[in-house]
Amino acid sequence: MNRKPSIFEKIADFVTGKGFYLIVLACVAAIGLSGFVLMRSVQRGLGDDPEDQPAGGSAHIVVTPTPDATRRPQYSAAPSPSAAASAQPSPTPSPSAAPEPAATPEPEPASVPLVFTWPVSGAVIVPFSVDVLAYDETMGDWRTHSGLDIAADLDTRVLCTAAGTVSAIYDDPLMGTTVIVEHGSGLTSLYANLADTPAVQVGDEVYTGTIVGAVGDTAPAESGRASHLHFALYQDGQAVNPEDYLPEK
Repeated sequence: MNRKPSIFEKIADFVTGKGFYLIVLACVAAIGLSGFVLMRSVQRGLGDDPEDQPAGGSAHIVVTPTPDATRRPQYSAAPSPSAAASAQPSPTPSPSAAPEPAATPEPEPASVPLVFTWPVSGAVIVPFSVDVLAYDETMGDWRTHSGLDIAADLDTRVLCTAAGTVSAIYDDPLMGTTVIVEHGSGLTSLYANLADTPAVQVGDEVYTGTIVGAVGDTAPAESGRASHLHFALYQDGQAVNPEDYLPEK
């Protein structure tokens, strides 16, 4: 009599037979399904779009902070230099005083040409000589002569040769009583061997023909000569020939 297999025996036969492969396939399918579900869960955590995810490598993300609209900017209470400068009022210019008219310079008087005269009218006994030595009877030697020795008697009036100002009066140890007159432009005249007391003083204005003194005998260096006036002219300190200035006799 055939015994009918029990349910457990049928299950055992199924597992050991074709059922074994079905179970293996079912397990594989379950594992695959679990992996698929796990992958989808991971993708949802990173983002729904897989293309939005970086493929690999490192990325630097610069985040620009968004200004807080609720915070008000802080402003300095001090105004800017340009604003402070523009805020100050422009100074009102003070009225300038009317310029005084410039003083018209007075025209300088035209220089009057000097008119020369001989200081005494006698003959020239010793001429002007600065380039050639002349024998001096009094000193007993040969020397230059920077003026004219003009013959004249003692106490003969001596005239100023041209207009000018008396600048010096002194007693020269060799040439005796001496008067010097400034004529301007560097020209001076000298009158020596005068009498002891001249007729002018320092600072006097003199003119052509003004009496400056008298012929004397006060010059030791020329005492060996006849009575005379020693007369000389200097231009800028250099002796010049008086006969180049004096009129012809």
